[in-house]
Amino acid sequence: MVDKLSRERRSLNMAQIGSKDTEPEMQARRFAHSLGYRYRLHVKDLPGKPDLVFAGRRKVIFVHGCFWHQHNECPEGRIPGSRKDYWAPKLIRNIERDRDSMAALKCLGWKTLVLWECQLTNLKTLEKRLREFLR
Repeated sequence: MVDKLSRERRSLNMAQIGSKDTEPEMQARRFAHSLGYRYRLHVKDLPGKPDLVFAGRRKVIFVHGCFWHQHNECPEGRIPGSRKDYWAPKLIRNIERDRDSMAALKCLGWKTLVLWECQLTNLKTLEKRLREFLR
């Protein structure tokens, strides 16, 4: 019974996670805005619908959750131990889709930056990366 209950709870939690306007994305957006940068959101005409689009600079930023996009430098970026037959293909597809989107953007002349969820806590480093990228 506990196993079924925990699966249902996990399912409910996962269902509530959106693909847009996540807390890490909002944090990156607020920070970029506070530095004076203006951007568009989720431009559907661009591969991968980047989170932040700086059209005049031809640069885009993706804000990736460490779990969903499998950040290999973060403890959160690992495939769960349970139901690997479900999670592994799903998370691998995310990685492949990210790679394809970034390759397509590069072919179109766009530069990309990935901000990982776990990297958003160090504001000094974040500011440096944003300023260097958007220069």
